[in-house]
Amino acid sequence: MDSIEKLNHTLDALFGNGVSKYMPKKIEITYSKKNGRIRSVFYDEKLLCTLRIDGGLAISPLFAQILLKSKKFKENCLEIDKDSKPFVEDGRSVFCQHVLWCGKNIRISSDVPVLFKSKVIAVGRSVLSSEMISSQNRGVAVKIRDSLKSQNKGDRSL
Repeated sequence: MDSIEKLNHTLDALFGNGVSKYMPKKIEITYSKKNGRIRSVFYDEKLLCTLRIDGGLAISPLFAQILLKSKKFKENCLEIDKDSKPFVEDGRSVFCQHVLWCGKNIRISSDVPVLFKSKVIAVGRSVLSSEMISSQNRGVAVKIRDSLKSQNKGDRSL
């Protein structure tokens, strides 16, 4: 299977049918020297995503912002309040009490873009599902993996 086709199928499977059509056309793909699998995907020399061993994608905040044009992709996101914004930008976890809106496709340990006023400020891994986040008022909802501030500093914590 073609690498771009495989990437498109993975995006559609993880984030909803049709999300892959928002992927940029001119991407660069790096492959593992050991096994020849796709390792990372770049656009304009900026990291879009890294493929995980388990078949998942570790997406960057930049890629999440690009994919946010899709309505189906937004169901994989959650929006936070202004009180927690500076902490989340610094790479701290998102707590349930600070979640204003939560997409219905969030599952435990899925990649979740964190939004503030419809802009992606961070990406992390969910600890709880969307139903649990909506019903609880305490505890960690998402552990942040990558944020805009960490990218600006030059940190690549993928």
